[in-house]
Amino acid sequence: MERDRQPTLVMELVTDPIELAKAKAQDERFEQNLAWFVAHAAEIYPQHRGKCYCIAGQELFVADTPKEVLALAQAAHPEDDGRFTGYIPRERAYRIYAY
Repeated sequence: MERDRQPTLVMELVTDPIELAKAKAQDERFEQNLAWFVAHAAEIYPQHRGKCYCIAGQELFVADTPKEVLALAQAAHPEDDGRFTGYIPRERAYRIYAY
């Protein structure tokens, strides 16, 4: 049965200095975008409830769907692979996230 199959997990140790440098640069871009988002979240959330957002190039993009918002962000900042997306719930509410 398809349900009984276990997924294959492959782990690789990356030691190539070029690949490590690329990963570090991407992580730094992500951290810059995240810091920008944290600094502006209080302004972003009330204005864009019910929308998807993407932060790229330390700039906010907003659209109705993830596909649309990614297209906007990629068009404006194609070099930024440290972008991230999210969704702002329509209603403000307390949420409990647990595993």
